[in-house]
Amino acid sequence: MDSRRRHDEPGVSDAALDFVRFCFRRRRAGWPELYDEMCHVASRGLYHGWGFGELAEHGIAFGLAEMPRLASLVTAVVGQDSERRGRLMVGVMSPMARSEALEEAPEDARRSATFIGAAK
Repeated sequence: MDSRRRHDEPGVSDAALDFVRFCFRRRRAGWPELYDEMCHVASRGLYHGWGFGELAEHGIAFGLAEMPRLASLVTAVVGQDSERRGRLMVGVMSPMARSEALEEAPEDARRSATFIGAAK
């Protein structure tokens, strides 16, 4: 599934999804903490200079009646982003690559990495 595509709900634009991603990347939190970040970003126009009015035009509304819909949208976007990050991180650094990197590291770094590795 392409996470850049529109959410299943009508009236939600790609820009709305990007706004949620923008806020989530600023503050990696779930609902309701992310709601606070979204309000902060909207009140200061930190996303393309958009305030509450512009975001409402793209399907992001902050009123009490819209909370369930917004929470659902946030949950979907955060889930997609987390899933994508998980796929990217798999196999990023194999055990062989890690040991080779340690061999090339300065002595202080090797001692720290060995100590950290021993704590596992």
